[in-house]
Order: sequence, then C-alpha cells, then structure tokens
Amino acid sequence: MRKNKFLIFCLSLFLISSNTHSEIIVLSKCDHKEDKYLKNEYIFNLNELVMTRNYVYTEKTYQKYRITDLSVKKSNSYVRNIYEEDGKIFTLKHGYPQFYTQILIEKNKPEIFIKSVMNDIEGISKISTCKKIEKFANQS
Repeated sequence: MRKNKFLIFCLSLFLISSNTHSEIIVLSKCDHKEDKYLKNEYIFNLNELVMTRNYVYTEKTYQKYRITDLSVKKSNSYVRNIYEEDGKIFTLKHGYPQFYTQILIEKNKPEIFIKSVMNDIEGISKISTCKKIEKFANQS
C-alpha cells in the first residue's frame, strides 16, 4: 500500500511538471547553401520532442528536383522526432546503423547543421543560416 502511494505521488509530480512548461523554437527565413526557397522554416517543440520543417521551393529549384523525381512537391512539410543533449538539439538518426544523418542546432544560434556518420566517422556541415529566431514559452 505504501509503495502504491509513493508511485502515485511520483507519477502525479511528473505529470504536473511535464505539462506546466513547454518551449517552442522557430527558426525562419532560412537560406540554404544549394537550394532556393520562398519559405524555409524549422519549428522545434521541446515539450512534444518534435521538429517540423515547412518549406516552399522557388520555381527553379522545384523544376531541378522535379526532373528526376515526379513525387517532389513545390511546398512540403515533414516531422521528425528530436532529443536534447548538452544544449544541442538533434533529430533522431535517419538511415542505417553504419550510415546515418541528423539535423543539429544549438539553442539561441541561427545555424542549422547536418551531422553525417559513416562507419563511426563523423562529419558536421552547415546547411542553413536563419535570419529570424523566435522562442515561445507556454505555461499551462
């Protein structure tokens, strides 16, 4: 009986603390090294641990990708799970165990990086710089 009360207390404390504060970081007006966009933004929801990327290609960039892939859309959005480690935010690994990529940002910095790992050899490259950073803290 005593263990159940302790378990219920810990669970309620966890639920109260996890729902009282959420942080959302929006990086918008992001350029790209190779491609041009009419809209390119990243939204990091640290409460739900998801990143949403919304983008709209320029006509020239859209046609470049459309030639080789008919499934390419002019505007698109995708969602990735994220985690936070040492003040950096990573998407979950995308790929195989020997080769994978992740998007990486540092809080309060406008640069977006891609981390690539192949056979335990790591490389990090800047893929974008954003002109606008917004932070939202929701309390409920």
